Amino acid sequence: MATTVLRVRLIGGDRVDVTYDNPDLPDVDELVKHVTSTLAQDSGVLLTKHGDRLVVLYGRGVAAIEVAPRGAVL
Repeated sequence: MATTVLRVRLIGGDRVDVTYDNPDLPDVDELVKHVTSTLAQDSGVLLTKHGDRLVVLYGRGVAAIEVAPRGAVL
């Protein structure tokens, strides 16, 4: 199972760090390809976590993402 932390910059300028995992993907490289291809679609949606909370990312609201496989980008 691949897991990564994404720093997401939203269209409004806010930023949030979320965790995304996918048990079907073997490594982080494939996970990053999946995230970018999903968010590039008009109807792209990712289910992520921010602490204990479930956060739904819609591709239309995301301006940029940064990827850090071992934690948030500081």
